[in-house]
Amino acid sequence: MKILVRNLARSTTEEELAALFEPHGTVQSCNLVVDSHTGISKGFGFVEMPKPGDAKAAIKTLNGADIAGYKIRVKKAEPKPAGTGPYPAANANADPKPVEKQPYSKTAVNSGRAKPDETRPAPRRSPWPKKPTG
Repeated sequence: MKILVRNLARSTTEEELAALFEPHGTVQSCNLVVDSHTGISKGFGFVEMPKPGDAKAAIKTLNGADIAGYKIRVKKAEPKPAGTGPYPAANANADPKPVEKQPYSKTAVNSGRAKPDETRPAPRRSPWPKKPTG
């Protein structure tokens, strides 16, 4: 079972995090999230324990515990929803119904950028009169 541990001291190491959970059972893996530029902890991490009973006991015991002056929050990690991360998919949470296209005006101009089978509304004319040339 994967466990999310939040509100850790920035000085906490992966070894310290694993040692915190070892009295409650076997720690399969431990991952402290660090800033990619500075290498400093972001204050949260994940611990994976193979036995769900051990993990639940650790969550119950350690949630709200004071560690290095910080009251840590411990809970079961939820799977990451689709469309999240540094580059989420466009409209990941959009309504799946297709949107009906609005009809264009009868006067159509192909500006060169439109696909040949698409039409665009005629360009708007300026409300100001043209300057005389010459």
